[in-house]
Amino acid sequence: MHKLLIVDDHPLFRDALNLSLNNAAQLLQLSPENPIYYSASLEDAFRQLALTPNVDLIMLDLHLPGHDGFWGLVELRKLYPAISVIVISGNDESETIAKAKACGASGFISKSAMSSYIVDGVHAVLKGDEYWPEGSGDVDSEVASIAKKIHQLTEQQLVVLKHLQEGRLNKQIAYDLEISEATVKAHVTAIFRKLGVVNRTQAVILANKLQIDAPLAI
Repeated sequence: MHKLLIVDDHPLFRDALNLSLNNAAQLLQLSPENPIYYSASLEDAFRQLALTPNVDLIMLDLHLPGHDGFWGLVELRKLYPAISVIVISGNDESETIAKAKACGASGFISKSAMSSYIVDGVHAVLKGDEYWPEGSGDVDSEVASIAKKIHQLTEQQLVVLKHLQEGRLNKQIAYDLEISEATVKAHVTAIFRKLGVVNRTQAVILANKLQIDAPLAI
């Protein structure tokens, strides 16, 4: 029986998604007890995953508090490679879908999709297939290359890279993470090498390519 995790900070959409999926519980072979779990942030999703064994599918919004874009998807695919991820978003442009493919998603569902479409997508991915909108483009090769590089980073290096995006100095990062400044410098050097860049500006520009604009409507 299957277990799902919905990562979205909009209660109304979560409730609608829950209703659609539970109405198709038999088709989707949902676990009779606690088949669907919810998280309103990426941090809470990681806590939920640590506490919940055997999650089969994550449905991930691209716009979460503190995480706008594909960072969450890249982290989930790195830390939980055995769990399939469907991206759900109000951004359903071909460019966004191509980036979702590049970052390792197994499917994409627009937040404006009908209930039957959502169920079809979840059913397909739970069976081991992929599910993409008709006419969606090829993988974004540039984003695929970036995602591959970021997958080489350790968990701590991922955290440090996020701090670099926020413009934090080494001493500030060291204080926040409760590590020495020398350790931060070592992480930064490793990040530059793995990303193929030579300075902070280049690292931040590269990482920022995983961000997307907020949707006009949810």
